[in-house]
Amino acid sequence: MRILLLVHSFNSLAQRLHVELIEHGHMVSVEFDVNDTMTREAVALFDPDIVLAPFLKRAIPEDVWRARRCLVVHPGIVGDRGPSALDWAVLHGEREWGVTVLEAEAEMDAGPVWASAAFPMRAATKSSLYRHEVTDSAVEAVLTALARMQSRSFVPQRLDPAAPNVRGRARPLCRQNDRAIDWMNDPTAVVLRKIRSADGTPGVRDRLYGRVIRLYDAHRADGLTGRPGEVIARCGGALARATRDGAVWIGHMREEHDRALKLPATHVFCQQSAVLPDAAGYAPIRYEEAGPVGFLHFAFYNGAMGTAQCESLRVAYEQALARPTRVLVLMGGFDYWSNGIHLGLIEAADSPADESWRNINAMNDLVRDIITTTDRFVVSALRGNAGAGGVFLALAADEVWACEGVVLSPHYKDMGNLYGSEYWTYLLPRRLGAENTCRVMQARLPMGPAEAHRLGLVDRILPASARTDRAVIASIARTLESDPCFDRLLADKQRRREVDEAQKPLDVYRLEELGRMRLNFYGFDPSYHIARYNFIHKIPKSRTPLTLARHRSRVVSRYNGGRGGDSLKPRTMP
Repeated sequence: MRILLLVHSFNSLAQRLHVELIEHGHMVSVEFDVNDTMTREAVALFDPDIVLAPFLKRAIPEDVWRARRCLVVHPGIVGDRGPSALDWAVLHGEREWGVTVLEAEAEMDAGPVWASAAFPMRAATKSSLYRHEVTDSAVEAVLTALARMQSRSFVPQRLDPAAPNVRGRARPLCRQNDRAIDWMNDPTAVVLRKIRSADGTPGVRDRLYGRVIRLYDAHRADGLTGRPGEVIARCGGALARATRDGAVWIGHMREEHDRALKLPATHVFCQQSAVLPDAAGYAPIRYEEAGPVGFLHFAFYNGAMGTAQCESLRVAYEQALARPTRVLVLMGGFDYWSNGIHLGLIEAADSPADESWRNINAMNDLVRDIITTTDRFVVSALRGNAGAGGVFLALAADEVWACEGVVLSPHYKDMGNLYGSEYWTYLLPRRLGAENTCRVMQARLPMGPAEAHRLGLVDRILPASARTDRAVIASIARTLESDPCFDRLLADKQRRREVDEAQKPLDVYRLEELGRMRLNFYGFDPSYHIARYNFIHKIPKSRTPLTLARHRSRVVSRYNGGRGGDSLKPRTMP
């Protein structure tokens, strides 16, 4: 089928659907919902069988949904209506939630239902649930809906909201008053639900040290108590604030004014946090061991790795190498494996160019340490998505394992034609070859584990259960270590590194990459700085990039009615 994804932005759900639909043989193009005129134009150019809206903030034009079948992906159970479905589910502590695929009509979220999928709720942030359970269920429901359409025998059901078996109902926009925290009376569990229901947008409005702020990234602070509402400790970039029956860590905050940035809490309140006592508990980096296998976790918020975080992870990596293990698994985080340099901290710096330079060099130091590790086998186990420099950090390991459902974005160019570093000019060609390296870096498209495995970016695809069950990864790692050929594998690794270094030293790759990066940071072309500013401040795009809007490319427009023929076949690489 020809499917046009109509989206407010190309978020994690839209990316996953893009990957899955192409993998299932559909022709897919993307249009950002800039205005009604451009939406109509996209439909005319692409001539889709289906318009699929996985993430919209306004209604599809009536003349479009009357002329074309338009499906809306709603992150709520059957019968649920309104713009804050998942917010309310988290806030009310729902035990089970779901995703519904329904047909667009005049009344929002009220059209006939084509498919639905349910999932148990975790005690997690709205954004984490969205990236995992909602996205998995959306893929399941969309594929079911498409199969039903192709069967031509299924009749979508129009619901009666008053029916006794319909749990869902129309609910209003969830506002700040609905999740305002009463620090004197709310127990820890309620405080966590309120903050998690608004993470990562819009955050919970609060007051701290006389300033109006938004709160994000909340975790239970076990063992800490104090006067309710009082800030009692710090750890890493987080502040601990007392509740009625305990305390919570708040990892990130944003002042409530125009162009304020979401930053680590200790950055927002730098002077106040400096006098607080240190406490343990907010630990994005942690290490654990099971026999000959070590596991290094680094669950950085939104996968962003600032200069200090890179340096801390590098220290943790060195400490992990001091342990008597034979396999070291880099676990990343559950929500993201890594997304590379921290654009938020860079934007907040006095000199974004200087901080960009410090950050990329700190990333490079870490990547080099991994590449030059020859006394044990290093594995990158991707349970969450990875983008830009985070992908190449993963490639520094000997093998890359990725869970089903993970999305990789191995490119930098959407960030103002950023050239990128992290030794990608060494790491990518040795896996893909020169031709496919060029195609991947120019395509600027997300890919799933299946395509990444065919290319050679991923060595092993893990079952989806490995996201939450470390035992799956541990079992494979132990099997690898106990292989009779393991010592020869390490010896081959050492010889290969020596040969590669003799042919072209890592320092040369780094100098060449940083030479291009210096131009991005300090050169006359401000594209990187503009793109970073727009990304951090969520400035809507005025047009859809041609890499996504394939119906708008000159190649496509030469064909009848925008049909595009071979130019729109699913992307494949030898």
